[in-house]
Amino acid sequence: MTSHHWRPQSHYSPAEIVDIDTSVRAQPRRELREVEHIFRIEALHLEWDIAVKTFTPADLAERAGSPDGRNTGFLLLHGGASDLQAMEPLARELAGRHGHTALAMSFPGRHYLPDPSRKWPGDTIASNGTVRTPIWLEGEEITADQYDVIEDVSMKVRYGTRTLARAKPGTLFYDRMAAWPMAFENAMIEACERFFPDPEWWVFTNGHSTGGAFSALITQRVANIAGQTEIETAPIGYINQRKHGAPHVPGQAADAGQVELANRTDAFHDLSIRTWRDLARYTGYEAMRAEGEKSLERLAWMMEDVLGSWDQAKSQPNFKAEFPVTHNVVGSLESAARAVADRLDLDDAATEELVEHYRGYGRYDVRPGAKPVPPILYINTNHSRDNTPEAFNGVILPMLNELDPAPRVWLITLGAGTHTYYSAGEDLPAGMVPLVAQIFSTAIDEGFFESAS
Repeated sequence: MTSHHWRPQSHYSPAEIVDIDTSVRAQPRRELREVEHIFRIEALHLEWDIAVKTFTPADLAERAGSPDGRNTGFLLLHGGASDLQAMEPLARELAGRHGHTALAMSFPGRHYLPDPSRKWPGDTIASNGTVRTPIWLEGEEITADQYDVIEDVSMKVRYGTRTLARAKPGTLFYDRMAAWPMAFENAMIEACERFFPDPEWWVFTNGHSTGGAFSALITQRVANIAGQTEIETAPIGYINQRKHGAPHVPGQAADAGQVELANRTDAFHDLSIRTWRDLARYTGYEAMRAEGEKSLERLAWMMEDVLGSWDQAKSQPNFKAEFPVTHNVVGSLESAARAVADRLDLDDAATEELVEHYRGYGRYDVRPGAKPVPPILYINTNHSRDNTPEAFNGVILPMLNELDPAPRVWLITLGAGTHTYYSAGEDLPAGMVPLVAQIFSTAIDEGFFESAS
């Protein structure tokens, strides 16, 4: 029985998390059917190969449904380093334990199409100085003559020295770097139409970290998306931009790293190439949260762990182009749209229409007649680097409340876990995944999202 008055629990202690995890993992799992799908779409006169993987109960009679009898599906988006494989643990839990159909999607260009394992070979930066680049279309290669390799120290407080592949104007790389945001938008819409058609399905989005900004923006672009179900996520771009500029402690000034992030100027044609540094910036913060300053005494040990983890992580894509969207870098979004307009020889009116569309990737649509932002259920871990309680309570939740109409929003905090919430921890062999999937499923059953129906 559902109730519009049902409220999720606001906090789970470490002991509660372990107890629930043990109970959930003792429950039987349904036999699943897992299928990878590659489909081709068109966006801005370019073709794109899109990879998704569906997870559904093998016995369709065991599928879960919404309170009003529709099938329930989850669109799962990975974080900034990964591809859809990172979302497989949550997908299997949602489908196997709870009966929901889950669809994990790789960002355009992230899926390693040449090999069935989907593991990227080698390192992100080769010994000859070339770098790993996206594969947006099977058989297509971005060659080294299409970019310059740049070492960037403008955000050294957070990232250390960044390596960028800066696409050269007039190249295919440049054209695709300008066009991928619309390809991503079209891909999400197409995936929902193919696998979760309206009105038979009720859809919930989930985006880990970087994926959260896209999980947010697509909610107003697909009619039967009923809400966001998020864990360790990024809010939509303009809120994320404000969040990074807010002080961690109320009444204190933002630190140097926050100022850097709040004033990002990432060019649309810069592809960030990840290295071990991107693991180190999380490992160090999480150790400090757990151990305090004493963690610095084992810095050498931590770096050994970081470098060892990087050896394993190199098979993931580990490149990133999404900053203009996730941090609402308006100038870069506008420049990307104008680059597309120049390539397509659009007239002034069509150019401005495209520019406005690109601006919309970093913000909610508040125009008359726009679909209201649906309910959002946030879960945040104890050692989250990207979303502190101050960020939620001081920025994210108040800014969402400023929308008209304001969506129903709830924040659940966990007394355990890290940004990579699906990683195993002490007494938690599957990380936060069993608990998180149960919370999401219970929220659906109890009517948390019914205001969106």
